[in-house]
Amino acid sequence: MSGEVFALPGAAPSASAIKLYARETAGFAERLAKTVELLQEAVLDHGDGLLQSSSLGAEDMVITDLIARHKLPIAIATLDTGRLHAETLALLPQIEARYGLKVAVYSPVNDAVVTFVRVRGADAMYESLALRKECCAIRKLEPLSRMLDGRTAWITGLRREQSSNRAVVPFSEPDHQGRTKLNVLADWSWADVWHYIATYDLPFNALHDQFMPSIGCAPCTRAISVGEDFRSGRWWWESEDAKECGLHKSHSNEELKTGASA
Repeated sequence: MSGEVFALPGAAPSASAIKLYARETAGFAERLAKTVELLQEAVLDHGDGLLQSSSLGAEDMVITDLIARHKLPIAIATLDTGRLHAETLALLPQIEARYGLKVAVYSPVNDAVVTFVRVRGADAMYESLALRKECCAIRKLEPLSRMLDGRTAWITGLRREQSSNRAVVPFSEPDHQGRTKLNVLADWSWADVWHYIATYDLPFNALHDQFMPSIGCAPCTRAISVGEDFRSGRWWWESEDAKECGLHKSHSNEELKTGASA
């Protein structure tokens, strides 16, 4: 989805994301109440089968705060691909210190990573879409399958505003394994996300202050420029319709062929 500007003309290389983006918009209270209701219903429906799959992005920090704030018995897990920014990983001890919650970390199989790097090269993702997807499969999809093993539902930070490929994201949908995927912030705006972060003084990735609204692996993430849309800084060398990693295959939107809020 294009059109919204996330960086300001003449802005410095680093600026406060809260000052730039946070504002209360019409209907925010209702959207927040709806999200809490969806989380509470998910606990009733899935119990121990429920998991938050967190990318540690701004959206997922909001969801983690809601889980803690409303004392919901929802497990939280994330993927450490081996190529994340230090700023991303720094959130793990902050979450534990603030909420007393342990985030389970799933990493790729080391032998598979070593073999890929030896055969394809450390930066093979720039060479072709096929190689980039192969890298994502090793570093993200395989550990995600272990993360979700035995689960009946998982919670993501996907929002309709994030990209054209995600413009029809529903609140609930089946994933490609038949689990329920819950996109509890589907109708939130970027302003909503940051309004919540500002209101409750949440920890967030310091890279958001460097015009990186969507943060993945370090080689595949850059700051965005004036006029670029939300996910322009992800896999920027690829065409727009290729910009998913495989985590979010969807039966409800066939464009999501190759893509937590990743």
